[in-house]
Parts: sequence; C-alpha cells; structure tokens
Amino acid sequence: MQLCHIRVTGFRNIDSLTLEPHSSVNILYGPNGAGKTNILEAIFTLCLGRSQKNAADTTLLKRDAGFYRLEGALETARGKHEVAVAFQKGVGKRVTLDRVPSQLSELYRTFAAVAAGPEDSEILAGSPAVRRWFLDIHLSQLSAAYLADLAAYRQAVQQKNAALRQEMDPEPFHAPLVSHGARVMAARGAFIRSLQKRSGALYHQIAGGERLEVGYRPSVTEAAGTEDTDAIEKLFLQALERAAVRERALQTALVGPHRDDLEFQIDGLPARTHGSQGQWRTAALALKLAVWEVLREHRGDAPLLLLDEVFAELDRDRARRLVATFAHFSQIFLTTAMPPDETLQADARCFTIRAGTVVEVA
Repeated sequence: MQLCHIRVTGFRNIDSLTLEPHSSVNILYGPNGAGKTNILEAIFTLCLGRSQKNAADTTLLKRDAGFYRLEGALETARGKHEVAVAFQKGVGKRVTLDRVPSQLSELYRTFAAVAAGPEDSEILAGSPAVRRWFLDIHLSQLSAAYLADLAAYRQAVQQKNAALRQEMDPEPFHAPLVSHGARVMAARGAFIRSLQKRSGALYHQIAGGERLEVGYRPSVTEAAGTEDTDAIEKLFLQALERAAVRERALQTALVGPHRDDLEFQIDGLPARTHGSQGQWRTAALALKLAVWEVLREHRGDAPLLLLDEVFAELDRDRARRLVATFAHFSQIFLTTAMPPDETLQADARCFTIRAGTVVEVA
C-alpha cells in the first residue's frame, strides 16, 4: 500500500499543507513542536478515519478552526482510491471513499496503517485501557468481523450497565454479551499468539540479545490459551454467574473483554515494574513492527508504517540495529528532530517541517 499524496487543512497546527511522498522512506525533520507528529497523525486519520492516539475529533482541530479536512490518494494491492475525511463542529464527521459517502468500517476494510511513537511506552507501562486500544485498533484492520463483534459487544455492555444502574435484571443482555464477547476474546488470543514469535525476534534483533514475551490475560481467566468460541462462551457464562452479586452491588459489568489485559516480560521479569524507558520503547517498537508483519501477511498488502521520533531514548547500537530492519518494510514515514543520518537518506525523500509547513529538501 502506498500514500500517493495528502492534502491537510485545519488539522492540529497545520493551516494548509500538501505532501507528495516517496514510495520508500520519507523523512520529516524539524524542531520540536514544528508539526512533524501532526503530519503522521493526519496520514493515519486519512487511512482509518481516526487518530492513532484515540484523540477526539475536536482536539484535532486547529486552534480557532471550525473544521478539518484530509484528502488524498492511496494505492492498494487492489487499486488506487481517493479518500477524504472531514470533521466540522456541530455537524460531525464525514468520510468519502472514491467520492462516495462511506462508513469508517469501509476504511478499515480498504486501508491499513501502523504508527509507533513515544507514547507507545504506555503499552508496557500504562493502564489496561491503553493495551486494549492497541489490540482493537489493529485487530479491526485485520478483520471486519472483529470490528463488528467489538461494536456489538460494547453496545451490550452499555445496555447491561444501564440496567444495573437502574437496578433492573441484566441477564437479558448476557446472550449478545457472551456471543460477541467470546469471538472478541478468541480473536485477541489468536492475534497475540501470532505476535509473540515475531515481536520476540524483532526485539531480540534491535535490543541485541534480550528476550521479550507477551501474553494475553482475558478477564475470563480460564479462557486464556483457547480459541474455541463455544468453550469461551461457557466459561464466560460461568464467570458472569460468579460475578453477579458484585456487579449488582457496584452497578457495573465486571467480566468480559472490556476488562482484558496484556502481560509483558523482558528477560523473564515483568516489564512494567522492571523495564527501563529504553526497554519499553524498544519493546513497543518491536510490537508495532510485528503488527505490520501480521497485517501484511493476512491482508496481502503492506500497511503504511509511521514512525515518530523512534530513535529517542534508544542508544546508538539499538538505533543502528533498528535502521537495519527498515529494508524489510515498504513505504515508511519517519520523523526526527535532528538532520537525518546519511545512511537513511540513500533511498529517501527528506522534508523539513516548520510551523506546520513542509519543504522538500533537494
């Protein structure tokens, strides 16, 4: 998959900007606060209709702007597409694909993108909600069925919580909760198992010998390790029965994928309590690069790869080994606050970014 061009209006600190990238490596460099990260966020939002940071559309608006608009062309293995994503205060979001009004789900089916940045350390060190977002944003690109099940499950959770708050019987919502939730858990477990070997190998390569392990920790703990949805449904129902009294007391749903988590270990120790910032950054990068591989394999098309300040907090050896992996990928967008190294410029297009404007370096 290739981004052919993008036009950005009223997005973050960008008033108006047009970018025509190289088909291989694109390096965006400039001082902190210039807008490099915002360009990557605009590209991701063009592809999938939402920010990789899970930011609300109102926060993506340029200060004092009433709307933002992203439009561009993307070439996939199945053909070239024109896409536009626009948001206006008081009106909402509008997406068009090949000039036809479309749903966000259509973007997930058509395009794929993986973004990595400094905030990804939170995957290792942050809250379970961050790790669930990591799962959902990538699994939704992998499977349209997952995206549909996730939406239906979230609706069932909302309905159950409303019933609990009104001291009504929540059991009528258990059937959709369990059927959709079991498929979500099965997909998450399979996804993490597919990432395990790949992320471990990438981390070992970049870190120079350390081991990374990642495990899925569903809130229905007995369901860990199985992808049999019938078995998961039975275990889910049993867990709901055990939690019924507490759920009524607390008036909230306590069991299900909305309470899932991931577990990471580096060299056999819990990453959250024993990892350094550099290890967290390296592990998060390895995870994102592994996601790129999984998406490419299952979709039959390479996702865009957006790397924001990935060399920060990496020592020279780790940075060198990371650069060595780039030949494996297709179109890459890379930001840096420093002029790019000559080895990176060999097959790259370089752009300087200042105050939300972009200039190609000859």
